[in-house]
This record gives sequence, structure tokens and C-alpha cells, in this order.
Amino acid sequence: MLEGVERSRQRLSRETNAEKKALLGQYLTPARTAKFMAGMFTPTGRDHCRLLDAGAGIGTLSVAFIEQWLLANPFFRHVDVDAFEVDTALHSALSRNLNAFKEKGAVRATIYGDDFISVAADTLRGGFFSRKLPEYSHAILNPPYKKIRNLSPHSTALRRVGIQTVNMYTAFVALALSLLSPYGQLVAIIPRSFCSGTYYRPFRKFLLAKAAIRRLHLFVSRSKAFKDDDVLQENVIIMLERHGIQREILISTSTDDSLADLTEYAHPFERIVFPDDPECFIHIPTSTKQGIIEQSPEIKHALADIGVSVSTGPVVDFRLREYLRDAPEPGSAPLLYPCHLADHRVDWPQPNGRKPNAILHTSATEKWLYPNGYYCIVRRFSSKEERRRVVAGVVEPKDFPGSRLLGFENHLNVFHSERKGLTREIAHGLCAFLNTTAFDESFRRFSGHTQVNVTDLRLMKYPQREALEALGKWVLQNGTPTQEELDAKLSRIGA
Repeated sequence: MLEGVERSRQRLSRETNAEKKALLGQYLTPARTAKFMAGMFTPTGRDHCRLLDAGAGIGTLSVAFIEQWLLANPFFRHVDVDAFEVDTALHSALSRNLNAFKEKGAVRATIYGDDFISVAADTLRGGFFSRKLPEYSHAILNPPYKKIRNLSPHSTALRRVGIQTVNMYTAFVALALSLLSPYGQLVAIIPRSFCSGTYYRPFRKFLLAKAAIRRLHLFVSRSKAFKDDDVLQENVIIMLERHGIQREILISTSTDDSLADLTEYAHPFERIVFPDDPECFIHIPTSTKQGIIEQSPEIKHALADIGVSVSTGPVVDFRLREYLRDAPEPGSAPLLYPCHLADHRVDWPQPNGRKPNAILHTSATEKWLYPNGYYCIVRRFSSKEERRRVVAGVVEPKDFPGSRLLGFENHLNVFHSERKGLTREIAHGLCAFLNTTAFDESFRRFSGHTQVNVTDLRLMKYPQREALEALGKWVLQNGTPTQEELDAKLSRIGA
């Protein structure tokens, strides 16, 4: 059965234009992923299953769940499926796929074309005229990925039931979790972005208050979980138990849904959500071994502790286009883009590049410029399958002789001291630390973004100022280190 559903999914993926997919924010689940998700549920002792599939598409997840149940017969005596799908064009395929199990006698399916957020929120509010959904014992979700506008009907409905979030995928998970009966189980494939960032903090706190995390699976490739649809989000599968007692969490990883390189490790909850972290970041370690940064008592300082700040580059080029120049000219300041960052240093100007190299210094642009000095810069975006997420370099004043000011474009993050340059040693020491394998791995544990946000950089831990100065002096005395030399040097910090 699942093989036939997969053929339909592949055909629909080819035939559905990208605009419609983006409008609905829904990408149909590949069969192998659905089968893996269905296999995550554990026996509950119940003889009746009420399954919620919100954002059901053509029913791939429900079909995978039912097939898994039939293999484990008599896992349940009865299965009732409630499938929500707003795209009525998919209803005929959804109905056909779910009703194929009618001959089994113990499967009943109800298809809703209603908006899930509205119906679920009405149920939770207990409105007199609202449609009442039942409590579910199980939920399996591939929710839509789409921003929720503030003051939109969705945002208003969610706030009324105590849910604060910025994206439909987290709204679906929060609502489905709220509709579960005690010890009900939820499995969802969602973008990893909820694990960090200020915007998702209320959702993380909601999730951790309502449920225990039982399992997290990370697809290491950002391009292969939904490769038919060119989705580049890093995806995780999460399994939750409503009102469960939090114990250790099973973390598994694979490159893609072939699961050919599947690895599994059990971790204490305290290693996934640090007890002293007010942000409740969700870390996803890929081995049982603690990293250098996690182990070191010397790497425990916030940027503010060491007198350093980090900001997003203030020059938004499309807003200042009339002031940009391809080449430096009298009255202009150097303008740095990510393309000017190479081998831990700045390569400027690039006369044959596609980006401007300068910005006019006028009364309209002066507030966006920094004094020439020593800075550490980090690219905000990494390419699709780049080995490193964090790539840093040093800006030195000697690279811009005669220039009083510098421009940093918005795709760079800038480490500075009160909008002025750092000391030479701190700039080089900070750059070296950011370019270590340990920092990159630690950063990846909680950040699934292709973007390196200043918020995430601020929340990382750093060596004390004296250690960074010593690291900077070592770099300046020995020249640009290899990756192996850099990583070995970090391991000796504080030793």
C-alpha cells in the first residue's frame, strides 16, 4: 500500500508548482521517512487508537502508521483516524488511501477540510458553538512550514489558548500536543529552527512543560529529507509523550531517510537542555563524547564578560544602492561583503567580483559605518552542504590605508567593542577560537539554521579575555595555523 502512495506523492510533487507549495507551506512526506516515523511509536497498552494526522496531504503518514499497526497485530483493536487537509485537491487521493483499509474492519477515517489551527483552538477554548475534537492517543505530523503574521486570525486564535509562536509548524505541534490524552504520543517531522532562537523560546517552554521528549532524530543533510521539493531546511523528527516523566533521550542521526548510516545514542536530559539555560535551547549531540567547550572550565564566559559585542553588519545594500560603488573613489569607504572573507583574513578589493567594494561617505551613510580598526567578522550564511557553519576572519586597519571608516554589509556579523575596533590580539584570538572545530560542533548542537545569528553567537560560551589575548599572540607569532594546529591549541587552553 505504502509503495502506491509514494508513487502518487512523487507524481504530485512533479506536477505541483513551487508557488502553491510555498503558499500552503506543505511538502508531502516521502514513504521511507513516514515508515521510519511510524516505527517510533511504542506500545501503550491501549486497545483503541485515536490518531490525529494534521496536514495529512495524501495520507502517507497515516498509511505508514496503520501498516505498522497491522504488522504488530493486535497492537490495537480499533484505529480511528482524523485527517486534516486544507487543500481539497488532495482529498480524493487522501480518501482513497485511507479507505483502502476499510476491509480490515477495524479502521475508520474522517477527513476534515477545515483549518486545523482554528478547529483545534476552538476545541481547547471550549466554545459553546465550537466543533469538539476528541482526545487523541497518537498524533503523527508533517505540519506546514509558514510564518504566522502577528495579529492574524491564526495568531489571535493561538494566543487565546495560551500558545505563543511565529510559525505554523510549531503551532500545529503545540495544538496536537494539547489535544493528546495523558501519556499520548506524538511524532512529527519539523524544521530544526525551533531548537534555538528568541522567537521560539515560548514554544520550547510550552513543549517542555507539557511533554517529555523521548527521541530526536536528525537528518544531517539539509537537502535530502525533502529532496523532491528542494527544501533546504535542516529537519528533525521529534517524539513526545504528553505528561511523561522526563528521562534520558534517544538521539539518532542519519544523512537521509535511507538510514544507511543510522547511529543512536542515549543522552541524559541535562545534556540536551542545560539546567541553567533560561533560553531552553535544545542541543542535539551526535556522539556520547563531550566536546572540548562543554568540558572545559575555562570556556564559560559570555561575550559581555570579556568586553566584546557582536552585531549584524548595518549596511543593507538594496536600501543604500545609490551610494554603492564598484571601486574605491575619493570620498568613499571600503565596503566588506562575505565574498571578501578568505583564509581567516580579508581580501579586498575584488575588482572583478560581483559585489561593490565601496560606499560613499555622506551624511546619509555615516551612521552605518564603523571606524577603521581591528574587527572579527563571521559570515551569516553557509552554503547548502558546506562543511563548516561558522567561518571567521580578521579585519586589519593596514588593509585599508588612508581609510577612516569601514562598511560592513548585512550578510556579515561583526565582533566589536562599543562600535569600535578590538585590540589586535583579541581580534586574532577570537577569530582563532571561532574557527576551531570544537566551536563549530558546539554551535551546530543547537542551531539548525543555515544562518549564523548574532543571538546565537551571543549565547555561546567563550574563553576569558586573557586566554583570547594569549591565543591571538600565538597566531600573530606563528602565522595562520592549520585546522589541526588550531584544534590542538584550543585543547590546551587553561592547561
